[in-house]
Amino acid sequence: MYQAKLKLVLKGFFVGSADVVPGVSGGTIAFILGIYPKLIEAIKSFDSKWLRMIFSLDLIGSIQKPHFNFLLPLGIGMFIALLFFTRVIPLPILIRTHPEIIYGLFFGLIFGSVIMFLRNYYTILKSRNLFFLIFGIVFGGFFITLSPSSTPNNSWFILICGIASISAMLLPGVSGAFVLLMLKKYSYILNAIAYFKISIILPFFIGIIMGLVIFSRLISYLLENFYEKVILFITGLLIASLYVVWPFQNRIYTIINSKEKLVASTPYIPDISNEQLAYTLLMIILGLSIIILFERLSAE
Repeated sequence: MYQAKLKLVLKGFFVGSADVVPGVSGGTIAFILGIYPKLIEAIKSFDSKWLRMIFSLDLIGSIQKPHFNFLLPLGIGMFIALLFFTRVIPLPILIRTHPEIIYGLFFGLIFGSVIMFLRNYYTILKSRNLFFLIFGIVFGGFFITLSPSSTPNNSWFILICGIASISAMLLPGVSGAFVLLMLKKYSYILNAIAYFKISIILPFFIGIIMGLVIFSRLISYLLENFYEKVILFITGLLIASLYVVWPFQNRIYTIINSKEKLVASTPYIPDISNEQLAYTLLMIILGLSIIILFERLSAE
């Protein structure tokens, strides 16, 4: 029992690590680790029945109904990762100073997961379901290359931003932060949170709750009824996301709350003489190796 909880903490650690990296979705790592469907079900367990238990002061039922046995160790692992990669090993700083090496690891993780899923669903690829893989690639490619446009600051649009960002975060291959950048509300909402602007924070977090309630149920329904098609579509999204996490990119940063934040990047092919190439390749190999370990952990 304790071994299973420890594995969940470890998996939560890797999911939390992904949330620190711009352009990488925690949902992607959850999907790679094989805990994605269970995560969606756990989020879905906070439903109207649970709220009725809260309001009727049924404390035992309100504690037992949600999947806390799954969410608590996972959440602990995520919290440890956020502390570790911001206080012990400053990953946000390393991403800025050594982006090729850090993104090399995540490229290896995602590339390895794509290979794993394509291998597992090789027979499906021969069928008409191949369309869903291609659709995932096209949809993901279109989404991540959209140019930011001018958007309103009204409360209704901030609400939509909350729904869109958390929905993207739940969907493997898409980063919630990237969605906010695309909607041109990344700095606007970060500043609001930093300075406790309730008029902005409130509709945003209402949107997050709505997104969790609606999108978790939508994904759950699709997984229950169209599992293979959904898996292939998500694999297509992962393939498209390799464009974002390709280690060698010309990255553009902006200053938000006295900190540099990634706002745009353009991939390029490195020269053999690039001094970071060898280290990056080693990190890609490390990422691939971790995927093999993850697959064995998930199978146990």
